[in-house]
Amino acid sequence: MLISGFAAGPWATNFFVLAPAPGAECVIVDPGQGCGPRLREILAENRLLPVAVLLTHGHVDHIWSVAPLTSDHGIPAYIHSEDRYRLADPIGSTFTMSRDQLLSMTSGELELTDPQDVRTIDDGEMLEIAGLTLRVAHAPGHTEGSAVFEIPREREQAPIVLSGDVLFEGTIGRTDIPGGDMQAMERSLRNVILPMDDDCVVLPGHGARTTIGRERLTNPYLREILAGGTIVPPRRGV
Repeated sequence: MLISGFAAGPWATNFFVLAPAPGAECVIVDPGQGCGPRLREILAENRLLPVAVLLTHGHVDHIWSVAPLTSDHGIPAYIHSEDRYRLADPIGSTFTMSRDQLLSMTSGELELTDPQDVRTIDDGEMLEIAGLTLRVAHAPGHTEGSAVFEIPREREQAPIVLSGDVLFEGTIGRTDIPGGDMQAMERSLRNVILPMDDDCVVLPGHGARTTIGRERLTNPYLREILAGGTIVPPRRGV
């Protein structure tokens, strides 16, 4: 399996390209601000054909380039139904800053329009795209419609989870912004994240890759939940 990714834009949002192998169709996950040049390099280097964009949630740093990307390639964008509204107003549903402020911090580049082809997804749905099987798991807490995409174990390949802003290396997504809910986050961590296999590779929305086993042992939020405690909302990132 081919997995290529990098941190894009001023928020260092992880952007991923996944395909069964070079020379195949691919899916693009969370195209952030300024991802276009590097994306074109990845597609050309690996002879990949994009067929869909997957969005873990609707915050502006994860959806910045989705409209031009889907338009240029004539492909759909997938997002959980409860975050669909954010695509129509990504600034207002994410930040309190003005449009001018946002422009000033992104070199005057603004690509925030509603994609033409948006398909909503829901909990438990199985997506068969680009030769990949991805299971949708609704994991609210960071936003109402946050979702993670699980790629099951296959032969010698460990399972993979695209965790968005639900789980990071050593921490979790913040819940003190519009749409955040600490109780929902606890339920998502307990019922969606913790049951995953220890060797499951975590591809998070920000920061380094990790595994569920490593986070089970070292992540203070998961450790607190496993101990039966109550976690305190983190304050980091977007």
